[in-house]
Parts: sequence; C-alpha cells; structure tokens
Amino acid sequence: MEIWLLLILLGLISYLSYFLLKRSLSKITKTPAWLLWLVMMTPPIIWVSWTVLFGKEKSMPLPVAIVPFIVCPVVYWWLIQRKRIRPEANQQIDIDQNSHIEHNNPEETPTSTPNPQKPPQKLRPITSSEESALRNCFPWGVYYLQRIDYRPQAILCLGKLKAVPEVAYNTIKKNVEKVFEDRYLVVFQESFQGQPFFALVPNAWAKSNKIVNEPLARPDIAIALLLLTLLSTTIFGLEFSQTEVTLEQVVSNPKLLAPGLYYSLGIIAILGIHELGHYLTAISYRIRATLPYFIPFPFFLGTFGAFVQMRSPIPHRKALFDIAIAGPVAGFLVSLPILIWGLSLSEVVPIPEDNNLFNFNALDPRFSLLLSLLSKFALGSQLLPNMAIDLHPAAIAGYIGLIFTALNLMPVGQLDGGHIVHAVFGQRSAAIIGQVTLLLTLGLAFVQRDFFLWAIFLLFMPAAQPALNDITELDNWRDLLGLLALGLLVCILLPLPGTLAQWLNI
Repeated sequence: MEIWLLLILLGLISYLSYFLLKRSLSKITKTPAWLLWLVMMTPPIIWVSWTVLFGKEKSMPLPVAIVPFIVCPVVYWWLIQRKRIRPEANQQIDIDQNSHIEHNNPEETPTSTPNPQKPPQKLRPITSSEESALRNCFPWGVYYLQRIDYRPQAILCLGKLKAVPEVAYNTIKKNVEKVFEDRYLVVFQESFQGQPFFALVPNAWAKSNKIVNEPLARPDIAIALLLLTLLSTTIFGLEFSQTEVTLEQVVSNPKLLAPGLYYSLGIIAILGIHELGHYLTAISYRIRATLPYFIPFPFFLGTFGAFVQMRSPIPHRKALFDIAIAGPVAGFLVSLPILIWGLSLSEVVPIPEDNNLFNFNALDPRFSLLLSLLSKFALGSQLLPNMAIDLHPAAIAGYIGLIFTALNLMPVGQLDGGHIVHAVFGQRSAAIIGQVTLLLTLGLAFVQRDFFLWAIFLLFMPAAQPALNDITELDNWRDLLGLLALGLLVCILLPLPGTLAQWLNI
C-alpha cells in the first residue's frame, strides 16, 4: 500500500479517536485525553513508522508488532484507573461479578453495625423507617429475609428463596419500586455457595439522572466511522486483489477502486449485520444501546471490527442470551453466501511450506472442518490433496467473517460466547468454562502460533456482567440454541479429520 494512504488513514483515525476519547472519558477519569490517545495510537504509529522507514519489503520483528499491542491496553487501563472519578451515591455504581462473591450465605456474613468514624450515609443509605418498609417488601412465602447488610456499593438482602425465582424477583422488584420508586435497581444473583440473594444498587438510569437524557443516536459519528472504514477496507481490498493504483489514477478515475469493493463491501456487510443483530434485539427489550460503530484500522484487514454499547442494564438471562446470540447468527448467515461465492471465484494453488491462518494467497482450508466442507462444495474437483486456495477478495471477506464468528463465540468474558454460556449455565459455571477455554487456547497457542493473539486477547477479556435477574433459567429451546452455537464454534475450529479428508479427496 502507498505510504501516503497509510499516513492519511492514520491521520483521520487519530483525529476521530481523539474526539471520541475526549467526549466519552471526560466524566470517567481526570487523565488528559491526549495522553490516553497517545497510548491508544502507539501500536499503529509504530507500525506506520516502520513501514515509512523500512518499506514493506522488510518484515517487522514479531516483538515489535506484538509487544505494543499487549502493553498499551494495560497502560491505557492503568491511566484511566489512576485518576478515575469516583461515583457519588447518586451516580452509576458498577455491577460486576465480584460484587457478591465476598458476601456468601447469610450464616457466614457477620452482622454489620454503623461505624461512627465513617460518614453514616455510606454505611446506611436508607433511614430506619425505609429499612422497615424494605423488610416488608419480602413476603416470607416468597423470600424469607434473614438480614440486611450494608455495603459501599449495594444493600444486600440475604435470606432463603421460597418461590420460583422469576415469581420471587418480579414480586420483590414490584414491592421495592413502590417504596423507593426508581431510586434503586433490584439485582437477583447467586453466591458461590449457591444461595440466591437480592441487592439494591443505586440506579444510574433513574429518570432524574442526566445519563438517561444523554443522546444515544449519533448518526454523524456512525456515518463518519463507516465511511472511514469503507476507505480503509477498500484500500486493503485492492491489495488483496493485487491491484496497484496511484493517487493520481484514483483522482482521475475512481472506478479503479472497484476491485477493492469486493472485500470492503463484504466485510462491512458481515460486521454491520452482526452488530445490527445485537442492536435490534436490545431495542426490542427496551434496552438503551448506541448505533453500531465501525473501527477503521490502517493495517492488516483495514478494520478492527465494530461494536454496540449497551447503556442500560440487561433485565434477565433471556434478554442476555437473545442479544448475545443474535449477532453471531446474523453475521454467520451473511458470511456463508459471501464465502461460498468468493470461494467459487478463487483458484487452487500448491500448499506452501510455511502456512498460516491469514495466508490469503495460499490458504490451507483443512485447519477447519466447516471451511473444508464449504471449499469442497464451492470448488468441487479442483480442490485436491496438497492443494491450497488463492482466495478471491470476496472469499477473504467471508473467511474473515467466519473467523470473526468463531472469535465472538469463544465462551469467555464479555464475548458473545461468554454471555451465551452465562445465560445457559449460570454465572458460576460460565466462569469455570471461561477459565478452561482460556487454558486450552493458551495450550493451543504453543502448538499453533496463529492462536497466540487469540490467547492474548482472551487473557485480557473483562468478565461478563450479570443480568438484573440472574437466577431465572432459560427455556429448553434457548438451551438447545446455545449448544448449537457452541457446536458451530467447534465446527469452525476443529481440523478436518483424516478419514473425512480421504473420503472427500482433499
């Protein structure tokens, strides 16, 4: 790619990222936006500088490429936390998976008494009369309340569940709202000992709070990021199609960009439909969510994907499951026809000695069972043993969509797969599954180096946040659909068995 294109892309991305950082982090941390921007942009600045100094002919050493990608997110997080603005009692309080771990069952939690040396409102945010009214919110036949424990971030109501979880939650939530209106969110979770408990958390989304009135739909930013991503992916699509153009040629004849559109339009359609699946499902549950935002990137694939931000809590595990699975399913259904069509336009070539998952000029499809079957379906008798595929740009887009689907279905943390296993199996089991998946990925990285970045990415993946009603389980159909989604992940990552390869003659 031309150096001027790299510099233009880096400049546009830098400007937009600085604007977004300054706007979004001003209420979270006092760390200067320019410093956070510098840390975030360090990897692309290093990569662009290397290309400018040494050109594309000299490969960048692996430590130079990987270390900034690992170190900068850690430094970025540390800078935010170092001068983080602490929330007041009426501001947003984080609800994370550790908020209840240290409060086990009622028998093990010591009685908490007010400490005169500390401000009373932090230990006892409700009055004695409000506490009496709160106790009356728990009918003994629904949830036998044994004690109320005051914590800095929540009021814990500990006892024993006496009714069906969904009935208990809806009953107590309705009673609490009669007493406190929208002052608190009612959270229903389970301790590590398996004891369900309720927690009242200050509601950052109360009607009187400014957060609710903040505009979510920013089409100007969404369109700007979309156009920038269209430009970056089109440029890389030209490289994938091995089309060389200059700035003067593009200005005089924009049609020269057409070969790059096979890739750019395909990858944008896949990523966009994926995020629209999340967005539309969230809206159907009346959850506040931002528009899909693309992430342009001046290297490798031309984009880092897209995202949708949820700005209100997930009400229950059913909503958590539906929102999580809608994205991968929608993206996969778009990837499939694009990939098959692109493979039909691709050519077979001999397998090189040094091959990897992103060798688009000679990709060995046998690392994936699903990709092998699709390749054989599209290429037929052309695909023989010891043959690889020189991917058409459209096939590259479909293939990246397949990899993107697999990565999102990994059952770890805040990935879609992490939310799916959380909704299906519960928070405790999901945490165990996530740790096992991380260990397996780390082990696989030692065997197949292409999974090294996956392992690093999963290692820094934040833990999934629970739903408000995190106790009520899913129905059988959603459980089955969740298992099928994990089965799709296995089909993508499972290598083609030798017996099947002989039968298919590939």
